[in-house]
Amino acid sequence: METINKNKLFLASCLALIVTAMTFAIRAGILGQLGNDFQLSDTELGWVNSMAFLGFPIATIFGGLVYNSVGPRKLMVIAFVSHLIGLVLTIFAGGFWTLLISTFFIGFANGSVEAACNPLIAEMYTDNRTTMLNKFHVWFPGGIVIGALISKFMTDFDMGWQLQIGVMLIPTLLYGILFFGQTFPKSENIVSDTKVNIKSLLSPLFIFMVVCMTLTATTELGTQQWVEKILGNSGASPMLILAMVTGLMAVGRYFAGPIIHKLNPPGVLLMSSIIATIAIYMMSTATGGMVYVAAILFAIGVCYFWPTMIGFVSEYVPNTGALGMSLIGGAGMFATSIWQPVIGSWLDNAKATALESGVALEQAELLAGQETLSNIAFFPLALILLFGILFTQRKKLEANRV
Repeated sequence: METINKNKLFLASCLALIVTAMTFAIRAGILGQLGNDFQLSDTELGWVNSMAFLGFPIATIFGGLVYNSVGPRKLMVIAFVSHLIGLVLTIFAGGFWTLLISTFFIGFANGSVEAACNPLIAEMYTDNRTTMLNKFHVWFPGGIVIGALISKFMTDFDMGWQLQIGVMLIPTLLYGILFFGQTFPKSENIVSDTKVNIKSLLSPLFIFMVVCMTLTATTELGTQQWVEKILGNSGASPMLILAMVTGLMAVGRYFAGPIIHKLNPPGVLLMSSIIATIAIYMMSTATGGMVYVAAILFAIGVCYFWPTMIGFVSEYVPNTGALGMSLIGGAGMFATSIWQPVIGSWLDNAKATALESGVALEQAELLAGQETLSNIAFFPLALILLFGILFTQRKKLEANRV
């Protein structure tokens, strides 16, 4: 591995994840513009959102299955090309169906990044996988901060959504250049026998974690993707909330090592689910300045969910290899894709009910957002029970940890 530049590969991986996050943040920031320009309901916007979350698991399933044979380099080529196609098609979208197709390509690109980079980092940093995966995943919330601030700035200056999408072509080209010509490591520190990987997916612990991942991902991403619609009339700036939340998440993930070593992954996951439940309930009742307080708690609650779940699978169910890490992320995104149109319909229905009762439009949208958050709070509430069970088994789990 003397000729492998770990730092450059890690930097390129982080930049690719920033693009992934920016697609998420800027899409959240322009939902209102897309709805107005193309006369789309919240339910239809939910279907557009769902394509990003559906393309992701399809890519991770594909990437996980072929990782051992094609390696991370070819998967990153697929990610790069898919990002370019998706972004350009979005810029020239003419309505609902073209938005669906272009958003699917972006989701597929995002999933390819995860399918390639998670096992690549686990391979390069085998002695501290969960810590380094948390440092890699710093750049998902970090990229959302960048995307949210760009979107707010450009929207405030009446720059159209097409230009906001176009900005993402710059970091896409940069990560493509950084990966080009690099030597990638061979799979020596993760189990690279695909038959063994597939057989290990039947582990009760892996299946249990897949179920949990569907809830952790929806708690985090289901709330954030709809921040502009849910909090638009709460008296707080939705995109500043998104930037603040994800900024705090980035800091938390960067310093994750000591917390994970102190509490161990099951303890971190249980603590996170408790805080997330309290935070989302607070957000469902808060207005004005209290929304920011609730949002800070939300950031602490969801901060460690995604990378710790992937790190958990890598360390506690190691025989699943790259496939296990890809599928756990895919399960989270697939669940989020299913819930996107449901969340959109919650907003539509609650808003219609409020308008029928005679309240003003802005008040109706506020009430709809609060009711939707109340529904989302049931996801982390269920996780308290599930991660509580996992926590009671932590000593037995440690015996098989890699």
